[in-house]
Amino acid sequence: MKKILTRIISSADGFKILKKNITFVIGGCRSGKSSFALDQANRVAANHKYFIATAIPLDPEMEKRVEKHQKERGKDWHTIEESVLIHEKINEYSGKAGVILIDCLTLWLSALLCHSYDAAGVLELLEKFENALLNCNCPVFLVSNEVGLGIVPENRLAREFRDLAGTIHQRIAKLSDRVVMTIAGIDVEIKPGKKSG
Repeated sequence: MKKILTRIISSADGFKILKKNITFVIGGCRSGKSSFALDQANRVAANHKYFIATAIPLDPEMEKRVEKHQKERGKDWHTIEESVLIHEKINEYSGKAGVILIDCLTLWLSALLCHSYDAAGVLELLEKFENALLNCNCPVFLVSNEVGLGIVPENRLAREFRDLAGTIHQRIAKLSDRVVMTIAGIDVEIKPGKKSG
């Protein structure tokens, strides 16, 4: 008889997290999304925790932010810095990780545009990223900034960024088992959500 590999982990809020499970956390700046995702990921695994950082610290302020976040995570997290080919890191660490946390997808998109990826190139990498997520053998938490609630940006690059971010968010939300939006430090589950009636 084949062993059943899927195990269920109960988080404090009652949500059942499967071994192969994707949670997408989205929210505005300083909305509490990163803290929420980190807290949830810490509840899933006690060790073998991998953090994929997409940020590129280009100035002293950003370096201090990165340092602060590393201290908040603690020494039991392994930090992997990758701003472009994050699907390769998921494939590499999927078999050994208890949980993977990726923060964040909008900084990943920024890096792609800075590396001269056009829309087609971004979508090609997105497809590879989706496949890596679906084949990952551990829970994955994804963090991203909601950037589509404001006014229409005045320049072409900003509009392209907003539109691509919206496309990425829709596709990631579709394949995720759970989607949570954070607002003013409050987490609101929007998928699967409560059934009406």
